[in-house]
Amino acid sequence: MSVELPFAPVDTIIRRNAGSLRVSADAAEELARRIQGHGAMLAIDAAEHATADGRKTLMAQDFGVEQAIDKDSLTLPIAPVDRIARLRIDNKYRVAMDARIALADILEDYAENIALAAATLARHANRRTIKAEDIQTYFELFE
Repeated sequence: MSVELPFAPVDTIIRRNAGSLRVSADAAEELARRIQGHGAMLAIDAAEHATADGRKTLMAQDFGVEQAIDKDSLTLPIAPVDRIARLRIDNKYRVAMDARIALADILEDYAENIALAAATLARHANRRTIKAEDIQTYFELFE
């Protein structure tokens, strides 16, 4: 599966949590891949909620969000998040703009938590660079 999410915003999120640590390109790629997988799964659940309500359009409430935030405050771009939402759901569904923003907000929080933990793991390993293995270790520990 190709990764829809560009690595630059994911790298920005990791660096925001890295402090003085460096960030490897493979760490950003690994986190982008994990974000994409998580987003696609959330969209499947949201599609089930929309279907239960008799809709074909995913709304922010289907992602458990009552009020979407301002899209300009997000680091993750909306267009790739829209493509992520559509990866594993049927083509009959539409994704409303507030749902795209809600999903981007959820995925950004998800990425922030993982990036912070990866920085902690890199420091614990006495390294100066966050690597893909730190992201993978996070999932081994918490999944």
